[in-house]
Amino acid sequence: MNRNDDLSKKGRRAGLIIAGTGVFWVLAMLIGEKEGFSQQTRLIFDLLALCGFVYAIWMIYQLWRDSRNNQG
Repeated sequence: MNRNDDLSKKGRRAGLIIAGTGVFWVLAMLIGEKEGFSQQTRLIFDLLALCGFVYAIWMIYQLWRDSRNNQG
């Protein structure tokens, strides 16, 4: 596998994690509003979404670092 293909694959994976986390969070908030979830339950969903976004940022940082190593 080519180095650029590997970086592209990692980038797509990070994008899918961001999109999936966003969809999960929006659906959790909509369902929570409709079903009357408590604030504590909504906080758990917020924290899970935050973890997903932080993980995606960490993946993007690793991708950036790998691309910088690839240049030199």
